[in-house]
Amino acid sequence: MPLLSHPLWLVGFRPFFILAGLAAIVLPPLWALIFSGQLGPPEIPFSAVQWHAHEMFFGFGWAVLGGFLLTATKNWVSIRGYHGPALLFLAGAWIVERITMSFGGHWPPALFWLGNTLFLGSIIVMLLWTLIRHRQSDSYRDNAFFLIALPLFLAAKYLMLAGGDFVAGYTMAIALFRMAFLIMLERTLTQFMRSAFAVDILRQPKLDLAIKLLGLALVFEFLLPAPLASALALALAALLGLRFCFWKPHLAFSRIDIGIMYIGYLMIVLQLLADASGHLGKVVGIGSLSVHLFTVGVMGCVIPAMMTRIANGHTGRKVIFQPIDRALLYLMLATLLFRTLLPQLFPAAYLGWIHLSACSWALAYGILTWRIAPLLLRPRTDGREH
Repeated sequence: MPLLSHPLWLVGFRPFFILAGLAAIVLPPLWALIFSGQLGPPEIPFSAVQWHAHEMFFGFGWAVLGGFLLTATKNWVSIRGYHGPALLFLAGAWIVERITMSFGGHWPPALFWLGNTLFLGSIIVMLLWTLIRHRQSDSYRDNAFFLIALPLFLAAKYLMLAGGDFVAGYTMAIALFRMAFLIMLERTLTQFMRSAFAVDILRQPKLDLAIKLLGLALVFEFLLPAPLASALALALAALLGLRFCFWKPHLAFSRIDIGIMYIGYLMIVLQLLADASGHLGKVVGIGSLSVHLFTVGVMGCVIPAMMTRIANGHTGRKVIFQPIDRALLYLMLATLLFRTLLPQLFPAAYLGWIHLSACSWALAYGILTWRIAPLLLRPRTDGREH
């Protein structure tokens, strides 16, 4: 079978979910070894913490987000979508970025930054082109938020690495990913709850809009006075909490595949509360608790459930979570405890919690990748091309 006609290159989620799985298996254990001094940091002109944050957001995170948006945008505007050479180029650029971020420290600056921005710059331009060119046929008018948010990822990347304000960079990255999750959870949980329990959850347009506008404002929280940033975070947490009460959580928590997404929703609320406390000068825990409430609690927990659904549903299969699929979701919930709660209760064992959470994360995503990779490498079962 010719390379470009292989099923892997038919639609964006196929190559990028595999790349995301590989990144999730490798990156956290690698960071645990670097953090504990058992492995030297990459030879790049940034700190080890900058490398770790960048790779989790723009390596793992953007492999997932890129695969999701490449697939979703084509469905939103009813076009064929990027495939074949375009996906091969993007996957190659993603791999080049990983090489650059680990081994490119001694390269000429122009070559280093080309390797470091080729993937993100290219995929953002391609996604914006799809959404702008086909705006009239877009099923979701609030995709305008993506038109604003996507280019800002480049600014977050710059601030995180070379802009002289690492905290502003990762704060901006979290806020941008939060925007993506807020939009995604609104749409998917409405559908999942209707499909699983034949119920409708609250979707009030003014409330939904207020949530997204506050989320967008918090993208720029590093520019705001601390009291205002805290007030906006508290307001967003309050609105999300109010809406959660009307989203029938008692039903959702009866199924782990949906319940874990509700837990991810609650972790957004907790992370906002932790951020607000931090702006007010309150101690909110050791070990970057606020950051990991989002990265592990939201990204780490929601993504496996979404990847399993997409890998099955978009390859023509029934979306059924087998016992092993449910087990890996419970393992990710354990990872959340290992990385957030237990270090607060037993801080003396902090290094051990780092290693344990890294290993449990890698195991969960290893199982996930083992489960979905064969589906992504085969044609659809229903005879459709994509």
